[in-house]
Amino acid sequence: QVQLVESGGGLVQAGGSQRLSCAASGLTFGMYYMAWFRQAPGKEREFVAAISRRGAVTTYVDPMQGRFTISRDNAKNTMYLQMNSLTSEDTAVYYCAAGTQLTASRSSRDYVYWGQGTWVTVSS
Repeated sequence: QVQLVESGGGLVQAGGSQRLSCAASGLTFGMYYMAWFRQAPGKEREFVAAISRRGAVTTYVDPMQGRFTISRDNAKNTMYLQMNSLTSEDTAVYYCAAGTQLTASRSSRDYVYWGQGTWVTVSS
């Protein structure tokens, strides 16, 4: 049974930082393209960042470029999202996702496994 479990969410002040983790089990982690998505209240789920199987290639949506860093540790079956300079616009549920595609995808339809999400609330 495949499980993706996010952690590290919580309340953070504007301008602060937060590090999210996604622990994977039940799959060969290094064979999957991994990504972070987020969904703010009343909005659709949106792509945040993706990382290739070995971590060599990273892809970000423009507003996160330079503020967020995606990484992975295949030995620990874990992916991370370091978020800096947070604003209230970053308040959302953050989801990790795993896909079998060979290149980065910003479409949620290309990811086959999903975590339950972790809330990040940025107070202004």
